[in-house]
Amino acid sequence: MPSVKKDRRAWNWLLVVPVVVPLVTLFFNADEPRLAGFPLFYWLQLAFVALVVIVTTVVYQLTVRAEAKSDVA
Repeated sequence: MPSVKKDRRAWNWLLVVPVVVPLVTLFFNADEPRLAGFPLFYWLQLAFVALVVIVTTVVYQLTVRAEAKSDVA
């Protein structure tokens, strides 16, 4: 049976942010301000897509660097 490698580094908790923040809609369920004609709710949801990409990239880069350091040692 292959061994399962568990990654319990603290920065993995950053992945919770882009999942939880868009679910708390009571803070941004509004019509104003509008951006390019879109209500706040819609353009902020699109902004969360960018947040997910950024956070995922950061966590991935940190994980790759940590694994490279552990392979060298």
